[in-house]
Formats: sequence, structure tokens, C-alpha cells
Amino acid sequence: MKRLRENIITNKRCIALITGASSGLGREFARLLAREAVDELWLVARRGERLRELSAALAVPCRIFVLDLTQEAALEELSAALSAEPVAVRYLVNAAGFGRIGMAADIGAATTGRMIALNCRAAAELTERALPYMERGSQVLEIASCAAFQPIPYLAAYAATKAFLLRYSRALAAEVAARGITVTAICPYWIRDTEFIHEAKKTDRRGLFRGFPLATDQKTVARRSLWAAEHGFTVFTPDLVSTLHRIVTSILPHRLMIALSNLWRHLAG
Repeated sequence: MKRLRENIITNKRCIALITGASSGLGREFARLLAREAVDELWLVARRGERLRELSAALAVPCRIFVLDLTQEAALEELSAALSAEPVAVRYLVNAAGFGRIGMAADIGAATTGRMIALNCRAAAELTERALPYMERGSQVLEIASCAAFQPIPYLAAYAATKAFLLRYSRALAAEVAARGITVTAICPYWIRDTEFIHEAKKTDRRGLFRGFPLATDQKTVARRSLWAAEHGFTVFTPDLVSTLHRIVTSILPHRLMIALSNLWRHLAG
């Protein structure tokens, strides 16, 4: 999937900046973008050892940032790095994020606050800090979820954070279109081979979600998502379930969709 760096100023290093790169979709995007026409990958996550292992396995130079993006100082550090040398951000992939399953009271205010800080504030703030370093042909991929299409009981805060990211991406895409920059909200269904489901279930004390039928896989989601970004999609559902979910939620009212989501949850168990 090699591409030419069209319209990127040649005296700048062309980079791909990927958050959540230590595992899951972030790591898969790093592997795919290492094959693209970029000079360097900037890999961001909290787990430095995993980033170093990933960097060693890639055939392109990598710069590692061991950061917790819920902290303002982490975003300031990335801003400083961007401004310190001539770089053009060819790809920004905001894959850092997490979710929790369960009653809101069981999950707790502190965890919900961290979820909002990472899934919403960090993604939006990093995007806006990176935009001045983007040129015509640059691509922003915001990793949302098909949970963004409706309110979901027992995923209340998570679904709400992804709804924010979806609407933010839609509006931002319109703002930057004249600059030749694309913004794509990626909205997959459950992904079976990442750490997300295991981590999300840690707060599911009542066994509210027991099965995840028809879950997709990270390689498929990442590969299709890069194709969608390249072709200018603003919202992209990379699997059958998320695509059907998007269609149905555009027709039925949220009250009915909440009832259907509860029914699906019981049937899946």
C-alpha cells in the first residue's frame, strides 16, 4: 500500500502520530503505516516496554513517547515535540481510549472522569495541537465505536464519549476540507482480539455482558479504516454489525434502540 507523499513540503519530515500504540488497534495501525511513505512513526502510550518492542519490529524509524494522555503535561510534551523541528503530520491516529461495562454507580465517578479525559478531551486536544502541522493530503483517524450511534445502558459513559468523538469528527471534517485534510471517525463493533473487552469487563460485577457474537478483528478494522480515510470517508463502519447498527439507528428512535440493545445483550449471553 505504498503511497507518494503528495503535497507535503519536502523539507519537513513526514510522520505518522499514533496514540494507544502499545496494543490493539493502535499497534495494528503502526504496523500498517510503517509500510506507508512516512519518514518516522511517533508512538504514544503508557507502556514503554511494549512500545520499544513494537519499534524494534518495524522497518521505519520510531520515536517513543511514554505518556498518560489524561494528563495535560503529556499533551504539552507532544506539542513541544511537534514545534521543535520541521515535521508534517501525514497521519494522526487517535486510538488511545478505554471503556467500562457496568452500572454507572459500580464503575464510579473517578473511572468515568478518566474515560472522558482520554476518549474525549485528549483526542480532541491532540487533534487540534497537530492540525497546524498538517498539509494537503494529511489524514486524521478518530477511533470511535458504533456505540456512538445510540445511548447504551451499562455502557453509558463509554457510548457518550464515542458520540462526542463522532460529532466532533463530522464537524471538524467540514472545517478542514478546504485545506485538503480528511477526518474519519472509525466506528467498529466489538473487536475480539484486543484487550478492550477484557479490560471493559473488569467493572461488570453483575454479568451484564456475557457474550460478544459476531465480533470483528483488529487487522480487518485497521486495514479497512486506512482505506476509508484514503478515500475521504467522514464516518466509516468497518464490519457488518456496525454497518447495520448505523442504518437501524438512523431510522428508529433512541427509546426503541435502548430496548433493542438490552434484548441483544440478553440474547448474546
